[in-house]
Amino acid sequence: MSNDQLWLSVGLVGQAFFSMRFVVQWIISEKRQESVIPLSFWFFSIGGGLTLFTYALHRLDPVFILGEGAGIFVYSRNLYLIWRKQRRLIAASP
Repeated sequence: MSNDQLWLSVGLVGQAFFSMRFVVQWIISEKRQESVIPLSFWFFSIGGGLTLFTYALHRLDPVFILGEGAGIFVYSRNLYLIWRKQRRLIAASP
């Protein structure tokens, strides 16, 4: 496998992770018959974002780097807020 093929594979894997978050969200929402954003959505977002960020760094694409970097921050923040809420609920339960 050439270096270009390797990096193309990295980009495609990142895009696959990123796309899976929508598939997971859609399936769970359909099962519950309401719009739901499951925890796995945020993990797929971070996985895809980090992989695509790495790919963007390799390509030295500043627009792609800024976009993915900002996304990673948002996804991480959402996971933190979920974790913090769960911690509060546990502390408040008898």
